[in-house]
Amino acid sequence: MSAPAAFIGVVLIWATTPLAIKWSSESAGFLFGVTSRMVLGVFICLALVALMSRRVRWHRKALHTYLAAGLGIWGAMSCVYWASQFIPSGLISVLFGLTPIVTALLAALWLGERALTPGRLLGIALGIGGLALIFGQSLALGGSALLGVGGVCASVLIHAASAVWVKRIRARLHPLETTTGALLIAVPLFLLSWALLDAEIPSGITPRSAWSILYLACFGSALGFILYYDVLHRVEASRVALITLITPVLALFLGQIAND
Repeated sequence: MSAPAAFIGVVLIWATTPLAIKWSSESAGFLFGVTSRMVLGVFICLALVALMSRRVRWHRKALHTYLAAGLGIWGAMSCVYWASQFIPSGLISVLFGLTPIVTALLAALWLGERALTPGRLLGIALGIGGLALIFGQSLALGGSALLGVGGVCASVLIHAASAVWVKRIRARLHPLETTTGALLIAVPLFLLSWALLDAEIPSGITPRSAWSILYLACFGSALGFILYYDVLHRVEASRVALITLITPVLALFLGQIAND
């Protein structure tokens, strides 16, 4: 797939992810929701590896990449799922618009990318202004909204650091390899978190939550991560992060139409 096509695919998938995360946690709990999503996702990836007759390599650079990506998935997804209890899906996506700023700073420091040119700094300033304009509405959500905002900001930092770390390693792996290896690292961490902090299997999961978990496993975890790492391997990390400035428009629209 061409880089622009993969980029557009990630935009469309990530635009629907915040709403699906909220729905998946409604009757299942956020820890069960994210853990079940990732467990299903890794099985889908392993099936794809078998069907495509590929192999997941475990040389030093590959293992380093899986570790960087897997820790990023576990940390970022755990934070954003926890935050989804306190703030609307649209605001989650809007706050993720901070990703290009954080990624640009980390890419300039760790990768030597020219991510802080005057033109990009102007774009960052406009981005912050737009986020501030929309973010002001969150003040009406109450004190608990600050917890959600903090959780998403932590997720943004972890996600950006993971992306730059993967880019720095330059392992030149197939995106399916990267996704499968990362999930093989992340899933045990999700299972451990669920076992220590919750360990309860929901007695009744609504159809909307169940379908949301399945959607996130197939598209958010499997296809979405494959396309994301495909783009990340071929494009500057600071440019890939611009995805999160596009998705809030669609996510806010979906949140208003589908979830009031």
